Amino acid sequence: MNMHHHHHSHSHDESSDRISVAFFLNFGFTVIEFFGGWLTNSTAIMADAVHDLGDSLSIGSAWLLNRLGQKSSDGEFTYGYRRLSLFGALLNSLVLIAGSLWVLGKAIPRLVNPVMPVTEGMLALAILGVTINGIAAYRLSKGNTLNERVLNWHLLEDVFGWVAVLIVAIVLRFADWPILDPLLSIGFTLFILSNVLSTLWMTGKLFFQAVPVKGLQEEIRLALLGVDKINDVHHQHLWSLDGEHHVLTAHIVVDESFSLDEYHNLKKTVAKVLEQYRLSHTTIEIELKQEFCRDLADHN
Repeated sequence: MNMHHHHHSHSHDESSDRISVAFFLNFGFTVIEFFGGWLTNSTAIMADAVHDLGDSLSIGSAWLLNRLGQKSSDGEFTYGYRRLSLFGALLNSLVLIAGSLWVLGKAIPRLVNPVMPVTEGMLALAILGVTINGIAAYRLSKGNTLNERVLNWHLLEDVFGWVAVLIVAIVLRFADWPILDPLLSIGFTLFILSNVLSTLWMTGKLFFQAVPVKGLQEEIRLALLGVDKINDVHHQHLWSLDGEHHVLTAHIVVDESFSLDEYHNLKKTVAKVLEQYRLSHTTIEIELKQEFCRDLADHN
């Protein structure tokens, strides 16, 4: 028995729209940063521009992968291309971790030998940075995909970075505390890093077809066992295409004396029970109690 729920494509179009807006905002601001860094002769802003350029490339690749992921299934990719967006999320997590380690590598030596940054011009660019990255991050925060969540951390890292630049630029105009710059950089980078690592762990688990939501496998099993006429559920497998679209397969065992009407009613009841879980693909095999299960080798 196969059941396939079609979700509206507009949510995926919205996802692409959000990512495209974030890309153009980020890339446009990166260009401004390079000019700003050159005009103010600030290496800190230049370094941030390089970091933003890396983010722009990540967002651009995620946008491309997100659009490719919407392609319909075909004879070769029978589940479609949704896992491409998962690959994008994995790739961007790794880029962000590399970027964070690079920032730490620059900031930690400055704890020993603090350098007074140039404050002229930094304030204006910091305000612009917080505004532009903040708008882009807010747009992506409305998305549910793992891809959007990872990209949101890219942009939040930039927002925190510019908040740090803003605070440091203000304070350093009144006080000679150059160590504030590396301290703030290290603080926000470690915060972002911890979040990205947890997202990377989740993305990795989905790649290896782990259950997408903790406890959901057992919840579905108990819901199926609660259906009248079902004696047993085995070979239940639950995994996710991209963190949003889940796939379920299961064998359900029924009594030997089973009429055609009961068979139709059971299918309707099972469909009703599974409806609440919003599964994209479900394959349910109905077995009679004394029937030999062809997949018995891995009976679970």
